[in-house]
Parts: sequence; C-alpha cells; structure tokens
Amino acid sequence: MQATCGSGACGCAAPAADTVGAPVAHVNGVPLHARGQLLPDEALRQRACTELLRQQAQRAGLLAADDQPGTDGATSAEAAQAIERLLDEALQIPEPSEDACQRYHAAHPALHGQGERARLRHVLFAVTPGVDVRALRQRAEALLIELRCAHDGGQRFAEAARQWSNCPSGQEGGELGWLARGDCAPEFAREVFGSAEVGVMARLVHSRFGLHVVEVCEREAGRPTSFEEVRPAVAMLLRQQAWVNALRQYLQVLAGEAEIGGVVLDAAGTPLVQ
Repeated sequence: MQATCGSGACGCAAPAADTVGAPVAHVNGVPLHARGQLLPDEALRQRACTELLRQQAQRAGLLAADDQPGTDGATSAEAAQAIERLLDEALQIPEPSEDACQRYHAAHPALHGQGERARLRHVLFAVTPGVDVRALRQRAEALLIELRCAHDGGQRFAEAARQWSNCPSGQEGGELGWLARGDCAPEFAREVFGSAEVGVMARLVHSRFGLHVVEVCEREAGRPTSFEEVRPAVAMLLRQQAWVNALRQYLQVLAGEAEIGGVVLDAAGTPLVQ
C-alpha cells in the first residue's frame, strides 16, 4: 500500500507518468528499491543511511560479507545487530555537563512539566510471535504516509483504526482519550510527550506492543518542575541529541566516501535508522 496526496506538500511523491525506466537509487551499486518503484524522499534517505551503515559494518568485520539487503528497505536481523555494534564503537558520546543540563532546563521550562496531558488516538500494528515484522513495518509506514496526507478532519484516521488497529480502541476510531506520561509505556511516552507537536506524528512510535501511528489531537501543558526533579531526564535527552548529531556527522563521512546515486543525503534533517 503506497498512498500519495498528489500535491507533494506532505513530502509524498506523486507517481510519474512512466516509472518503468526511472533510475534505481543506490549506494555503492547496491539498489535501494525495486526498478520502477518511486519512494518519498525521506523514505529513500532512510534506506540510504541504513545501507551506508550496513556496508560499513561489513567492512569492519561485524557482518558477514555475503549479507544482502532486500529492495524493500528491510535489513536482516544480523545486519541490524551489526549496525548497533558498529554505532556503539564509532559514536563516543560524552556525558552532558551540569551547566549544559541547567541551561537546557532554563530554556525549556515546560518540557517535563508535571500534569502534562495529551488527547491521543492511534493505530496499533502489534508485534506478536510469528508475525512478519518486515511486512508489518511496510504496512505501518505506508499508512503513516497516507494519514499525514489526509485532510478530511480525521475521518480517514478513524476508518484506518477500525480496519487495521490491533488495539481494542480501534473500534472507537483509535481514541485513547486524555493521557499523562504515567498512563503510557515509558518508550511510548518519550516519543509523545515533551513537545508541542499536534496532528499525526511524523514518525512511527515504537513500543513493546508494536508500531503505532499516533495522532495528537490536543495538548495541555503541565506545571513547570525544578531542575532537581528532572535533572536525570534532561541529561538523557541531551545524550540522545548528542547521539543523533554524532550519527549525522558519521553518516556524512561515510557518504563522502561512497558512490551514491538517486538520493541526496544532505537534505536529510535527521538520519532515520530502523
């Protein structure tokens, strides 16, 4: 399922009249998609970043030389583990200083506000024993694109939740109601709370239950908290930001050494590696 809005305003690529003869994007000769397939730019950049890391893991001896990616954007479990080991070795992230944590807290007083709430709805693609995770992710990513491109007042989201969601809330159009951080799994809460984003979130939210397409319908800011209350959370956030910056720089180095065609990595705001 590959949905497009046709206008390109949401980052979706409208199909060209003739895609059969379109060039195949590649990294060092390894194709990133099937011939004739068109992908949104961000999805193509994500695949290119992952392929750069997969090939580097092979060069580092962390992954077998005969490991081959598919043209559907998925990597093998061995490749995913090798990429994790590669990044653990390559990215040295220093601990944020006390001054840096205090400055960040002062600049973002509501980031970890007590009592913060959000009214949410979601479509859950549950990861259960025996499920084809690759196909599940493709279906979830395609739906995410479709729903971000929908401008119908939320009707399509409710229909998609009833059709696809593995959560009982699907029968209610995916409605979860008003939730606070403590009402959610920690990994879900980290993705949803602490920002001003409203609408269908730009990325899939991963949790222990599976893959979520999440829409933030409304937000209520919480009361500001003291630095002492949130110092560990601020330090973790700064470490995450430093990790993303280090990853971006590392990918720029790898891209500069690679032969890349059909995709512009410099346009990527944040490297997406899954």
